[in-house]
Amino acid sequence: MKCQVIPILRIFDEEKAKDFYLGFLGMKLDWAHRFEPGFPIYMQVSKGDLVLHLSEHSGDCTPGSKVFVNVEDLDALYREVSSRQYTYCKPGIEQAPWGGRCFTVTDPFSNKLLFNEASNESR
Repeated sequence: MKCQVIPILRIFDEEKAKDFYLGFLGMKLDWAHRFEPGFPIYMQVSKGDLVLHLSEHSGDCTPGSKVFVNVEDLDALYREVSSRQYTYCKPGIEQAPWGGRCFTVTDPFSNKLLFNEASNESR
């Protein structure tokens, strides 16, 4: 079975979300939708194979979710992300209890993205 899973994360402010996901994480805005002006936004952002949906709609999901993202070159991603000036999140690489290495970023809405690189033993 071939499939793609796309997490939906709750946001409360379009500009703060764009500042974090597009500015800090370096993702691109693929599309955005509103039913009409003044209504909540629903948008898709992506970076490589990572695709996320961000929603201001209250019934779509719960704020404070966590997404586990496996990556191949954690050091390169960390250098890229940490080179950007973003006041509200300063991640650090950690040794994960499951044997890999990871770093976590938290968006302005308390959603967490854990970027993980598995150890050679766990691959």
